[in-house]
Amino acid sequence: MTERIFEGSYGGDRSRITTSARLECKICWHVYDPAEGDAYWQIPPGTPFADLPEHWSCPNCDGKKSDFMVVDKT
Repeated sequence: MTERIFEGSYGGDRSRITTSARLECKICWHVYDPAEGDAYWQIPPGTPFADLPEHWSCPNCDGKKSDFMVVDKT
């Protein structure tokens, strides 16, 4: 069975986003901003979303990294 990826989802494809792109959890709407990093997972500011570890998940609801949606591509 093939996993469906919503339009605008990161889906694990690094080429779909820039290093400064902000992404939003499709479950709880938490936004990962590379400029801020992630204090919960001890991810330092300046870490692009694509460089987050594969085991990383939403700090609010534990949603999968591949389920995050692109908010902006700047």
